[in-house]
Amino acid sequence: MRKDGIDMNNVLRTLLRILENNVGRIWMGLVYLFLYIPLIFLIVFSFNSTRQDGVFTGFSLRWYEALFSDSRLVEGFFLSLKVALITGTLSVVLGSFAAFVLVRYLRFAGRTLFYGLVNAPLVMPEVIIGLALLLLMVAVQRTIGWPDRGFITIVTGHTLLGMAYATVVIQSRLSEMDRTLEEAAMDLGCRPVQVFFLVTLPSIAPALVSAWLLTFTLSFDDVVISEFLSGPGVTTLPQVIFSYARRGVNPSIYAAATILITVVSLGIIAYSISVMRRQKRLDREISAAARPEQAFPDPDPAK
Repeated sequence: MRKDGIDMNNVLRTLLRILENNVGRIWMGLVYLFLYIPLIFLIVFSFNSTRQDGVFTGFSLRWYEALFSDSRLVEGFFLSLKVALITGTLSVVLGSFAAFVLVRYLRFAGRTLFYGLVNAPLVMPEVIIGLALLLLMVAVQRTIGWPDRGFITIVTGHTLLGMAYATVVIQSRLSEMDRTLEEAAMDLGCRPVQVFFLVTLPSIAPALVSAWLLTFTLSFDDVVISEFLSGPGVTTLPQVIFSYARRGVNPSIYAAATILITVVSLGIIAYSISVMRRQKRLDREISAAARPEQAFPDPDPAK
């Protein structure tokens, strides 16, 4: 089949060959577009000069000024930041204990029940978790007069959920860890505490960092559990944004989201650069350690 001197069959075969060879890249590109185009629109319209969310009328920083003058958004941000920092730390500590128990102690009474209780928040709807925690906190508050619904109850609920995620991440790293390193350290005279801080902790440090970042993000972003456990005058940033969104479009929310996206992106880039530098330094040390063996080979390989 020819058209104006062009063989259309060859053109179609070439196009099909290109699609077959690049189907993975094309599919990945579409996935990235699906994920990041909404974020790009959000960032662009955070600089819009009017409240219209469908038409960009001009560049302006008025919504960033409105953001920093909005006390509810600012207070909600700092509250969410404080809750997320504490939740991430508590989740990693408690998740580490749970992971050690599940990995190092394979047989003990109630292990199956303990495993199920630790992982239950992963499969349970947050609405159920929030409602159950609300009933528990109300019963405890009526019994002993503490705690009131607010900061402590939010941290407790977020830690319950974050601990489950942290346990999964740390448990997978402990399962892959070479136990002979710890045994060698103990053979050389290290006490169990020294083995933990000198061998085990550095080995699982990447998993601890990953678990902390994951639980920090989950806590900072959570709105369902916070709605059940927050009290008067205690409102996290997601709750404030959600309440504003129900009343209509507020471009100050776009500005807040843009700042969060920028901070998170910079944090990820900085962490990636540090990991790359650490890996390069490790590769250089390994190469330097191998050079003496190459410079002074064994004179009698038979021995």
